Amino acid sequence: MSNPVTNFPLCWPSGWKRAKAGSRVNGRFNKKEQHRSTVTPGSYYRRTEPVSIADAVKRVLEQLSRFGASYEKTIISTDIEPRLDGLPRSGKEPDDPGVAVYWSTSANPTQKCMAIDRYLSTADNLAAVAATLEAMRAIERHGGAEILERAFLGFQSLPPPINGGRPWWEVLEFDNDRVVRKDIEQRYGFLANRYHPDHGGSHDKMAELNEAIRQAREALA
Repeated sequence: MSNPVTNFPLCWPSGWKRAKAGSRVNGRFNKKEQHRSTVTPGSYYRRTEPVSIADAVKRVLEQLSRFGASYEKTIISTDIEPRLDGLPRSGKEPDDPGVAVYWSTSANPTQKCMAIDRYLSTADNLAAVAATLEAMRAIERHGGAEILERAFLGFQSLPPPINGGRPWWEVLEFDNDRVVRKDIEQRYGFLANRYHPDHGGSHDKMAELNEAIRQAREALA
């Protein structure tokens, strides 16, 4: 069976490169907090503080809402155990700070995804997603709706890997997903004959193959 996208653990999108652990850097995302002065009664001052998980999540949801994505159609996937509402909780930083945000809208139900793991903290990676979405909204505001739509084509969420492994086209031994229905059916028949348990194959291999053809048929319907 395919692995559904979940908010925990991190579901990194197929085909997106990962940053090497040693190449990650500190983020420069922050927030301005207002504090009451303990020196001058009745006065306040502003202090710059690191962005928190809660702040970064709020930024992501706000930006997506401006694209028409609702909370119900959004999944924020991280290696942080979620709260009861499904959003990542503040607390101990996981070994993998990467984040993947999946969303869709009523106007365009095709699921899209944006994933970032450039920074050392989960909060900074979430804030980076929000900042990127905000920049893309600026394109739309300046009359670049078609440019924005073309850009979003690159963020369409690919099917999750099968059993934590390869996408369907690799299981069916194609180089990519740019194939036609006739070819996948022929390839499936050939591979099913090769890997069937009655011909020296295994039940696990056939299960993987059957899931691959299911995903392929769905993708090319």
